[in-house]
Amino acid sequence: MINTYQTSLAPPPVPPRSRSQPVLIPASLPSQGHSKVLIRFLVGVVVLHLFLSLAGFFYLYYHEHMEKHFSAEDTGRWPSSQKQEMDKQDTMYKALARMAVKRTADKKISGCLQWDTTHSVLRGINYYEQIWLTIPETGFYYVYSKVTFSKGDSKVPLASKVQLRKNEAATSIGDVMKAYCYLESTKNPHMCTATQGDLILLEKGNQLSLWVQDLSLVDYEEGATNFGIYKL
Repeated sequence: MINTYQTSLAPPPVPPRSRSQPVLIPASLPSQGHSKVLIRFLVGVVVLHLFLSLAGFFYLYYHEHMEKHFSAEDTGRWPSSQKQEMDKQDTMYKALARMAVKRTADKKISGCLQWDTTHSVLRGINYYEQIWLTIPETGFYYVYSKVTFSKGDSKVPLASKVQLRKNEAATSIGDVMKAYCYLESTKNPHMCTATQGDLILLEKGNQLSLWVQDLSLVDYEEGATNFGIYKL
């Protein structure tokens, strides 16, 4: 009897499943006319860039050449000595004041120092009531003061202040600078100097004065105490 359930033959292959094959559509090549337009555009960009580069080069060359030319003419027109003289004249016209002070018969302890106009230097700045200086124009000014005190209490600081008011009619007075000195902090136990200086923006019509804590202790000798303004 033949056994039909056993065989040495390999099983038949599994039939392939049906798959949808992609359909390839060939892309159309760019037309020859389109390529010519693109090439012309690129050539135009390159030519424009070259033209702008050349124009910029000639402009810079011409500008630098003319600048050197005019600079040489100015140098020949204004000699160095004359230019220095012009700068010197410009400096000479700037407002300034260097004020000396004088002793008064006033018995007040503290107050503003009075100007000794005989030994002071004023240019473009006027004084008012012997204790104020009036600012002629708005701008930055370097303001300084030096007050030398002699004798007094060595334990109490001696003060000087630069005071400011808006104009001669103003009643409000403020302090813009303050300086102190101690008699015991100096080599000379009977003398000390309070100095101060600062750059201040002042308006036309402003007035400045120099206030001290004790008028009787101020050294009024020439060069010991002074006040100054210089317009920058």
